[in-house]
Amino acid sequence: MEWGEFRIEELFDISRGNIANQKELISDPLGICFIAQNDNNNGFVGRFKLESHKQFKGNSLVVGRQTGVVYYQEQDFITTDGVLVLMAKNDFIKNKDIGLVITSALTKKMFSFSYTNTVSAEKLNKVKISLPVKSINKGLQPLVGDDSSRPLVREIDFTFMEQFIAELEAERIVELEAYLLATGLKNYTLTTEEEKVLEEFENGKFEWGEFRIEDVLQWQSQKEIDPLKLEELKDEREMMYPFYGQATINNGVISYNQLTRKVLNNEKARPTILIHSNNQNIVYLETPFYLKDGHGATSVLQSEKLNRTNQMLIVSSIDKVIKFKYSYNYKATKIELKNSIIKLITQNNQPDYKLMETLVSAIQKLVIKDVVLYADRKIEATKSVVEAE
Repeated sequence: MEWGEFRIEELFDISRGNIANQKELISDPLGICFIAQNDNNNGFVGRFKLESHKQFKGNSLVVGRQTGVVYYQEQDFITTDGVLVLMAKNDFIKNKDIGLVITSALTKKMFSFSYTNTVSAEKLNKVKISLPVKSINKGLQPLVGDDSSRPLVREIDFTFMEQFIAELEAERIVELEAYLLATGLKNYTLTTEEEKVLEEFENGKFEWGEFRIEDVLQWQSQKEIDPLKLEELKDEREMMYPFYGQATINNGVISYNQLTRKVLNNEKARPTILIHSNNQNIVYLETPFYLKDGHGATSVLQSEKLNRTNQMLIVSSIDKVIKFKYSYNYKATKIELKNSIIKLITQNNQPDYKLMETLVSAIQKLVIKDVVLYADRKIEATKSVVEAE
């Protein structure tokens, strides 16, 4: 495969959103997508009334000016004045597959931008990205851009992009199928008990009680590591374990390391919750781990009652409270967290962990059903194509 370099200004026209204050938006479940420069959920915030906001066509890219995060937007949308919108010249992005390849190519070039070096249209226009090409120095065809008099020395291979994404998707679907089978998630049929619990939940028949986090989870001692000392702590005789920081991506994992056992946390691999005080990020894990030095900014919590299923409800309850109550300027310190009040399902004024597990299991099956059916459809479609060939 041959690759060619293209400047962004050759491929896109750049514009900006016109929404200065999203609090003024009026929610509408049937409205238009609102995109912000979030670092998750593809920038999607919600659906709102269109009103006088500038509307952008789907099959465009968006770039956060402060974050440098790049997203492909399939549907029409509105956005803030902190977002740059890249609209493909001659509408050359025909589908999601092409959009994703170009998004990936541009993302690789965004490392030089940051909060102190924000992205602007002028800077972005000069960025060059690498894309697959199917002809070099052949003919005098027009560029993707408006200047049809320029000789085309590179022709973007859109067919290759689509085929490449299709192959990747097929590989991932096979991996997903194997994961669903191995974890037992492929079974999405509700049991009689789960059906009953769901009905009671939907009809508001559960009893909920308030508990201090300290009454539900116990704080554990922790060993923290200066990242600059990872090399001197290395011990190749040990197992490889995750090294956690306070990042909100990759579930907080910075890297995987083999370090001396004296800096290892949770050696017995008990169910554990980490809560980071600075950004209120919460992580659940079931392995030994290493922890980045944060001057005690991370709470390490465990309980004999905690497991992979009920933690989903417990973590959600904690998240709902601390994301509203705390911020970077008012941190979720250990002292603050211990006295924070969360709500849990109860029986006889005590947390009902069995009922929590049944409810979570039922909801999980409802959610995973669509994933299983999607994987099954994709696998059947792949089989049909192979058989036809």
